[in-house]
Amino acid sequence: MNHLAASELILNQDGSIYHLNLRPEQIAPTVIVVGDQDRVGKVTKYFDTIEHTVQKREFHTQTGTYKGKQISVISTGIGTDNIDIVLNELDALVNIDFESRQIREEKTQLDIIRIGTSGSVQADIPVDSIVVSKLAVGFDTVLHFYQSDDVQLTDFNEALADHLEMSPQHSKPYVVACDTDLAEIFDGPNTYDGFTGSNAGFYAPQGRVLRLPLRETQMREKIASFNFKGKKITNLEMETSAIFGLSKLLGHRAVSLNAIIANRATGDFTKDGAKAIDTTIRYTLERLAGS
Repeated sequence: MNHLAASELILNQDGSIYHLNLRPEQIAPTVIVVGDQDRVGKVTKYFDTIEHTVQKREFHTQTGTYKGKQISVISTGIGTDNIDIVLNELDALVNIDFESRQIREEKTQLDIIRIGTSGSVQADIPVDSIVVSKLAVGFDTVLHFYQSDDVQLTDFNEALADHLEMSPQHSKPYVVACDTDLAEIFDGPNTYDGFTGSNAGFYAPQGRVLRLPLRETQMREKIASFNFKGKKITNLEMETSAIFGLSKLLGHRAVSLNAIIANRATGDFTKDGAKAIDTTIRYTLERLAGS
């Protein structure tokens, strides 16, 4: 078995993984990831117990129990580049022996659930609703750095690239699916099936203009009008595609729950964003406890 060099598997002096600052015994098999580090406490305030609390940079982790189920909550910060760090280090915590620096023969599968805020691009998905992402399209480059062709939905990739007519300066979009068994836990009569776009930024990559002009002035409208095999892109955020793609590559299950706080098609914005995310948090925890 290959011995992972110190420059590749980077450990802190206390034996914790480099960025997350976690040791293997501090992580639960079910992991909720949130973008905002302040949102971790908004999830764990509902926990019965909190066993571990660790923070380094934007990566804040609390592990405890909710109705007897052990769960870790980790903040990722914003963007798929941070997801690259979080997903690889989560996997290392359960699938690499830190003492021998070797990959374990028997792999552990994690359940990874994103809870985040998002803006819908379809008029019929209202603010304050919950979108359960079944598909995600990445407009970033993270997954292209990995041997990931087997987890990408190439027919969707090609149809989307043709529809968007993107400039050669842009990266090729990639489409990946959630874990369908995990997603079924969160389907409900008041949730919407999602096809989520993960953008490489908040402003121009999502069609927002302040002072700088856009290279692609109709990108948001083109994204909203895409329809392939009856699937329309429903909402935009900045993490889900990398969570789905890296989870599949590493053998984990992943799904994304989006609290819709804006509707880009109608111009609506939630009147109470804190309530919208709290509703999504409580819904997620109850579904997890009953699974």
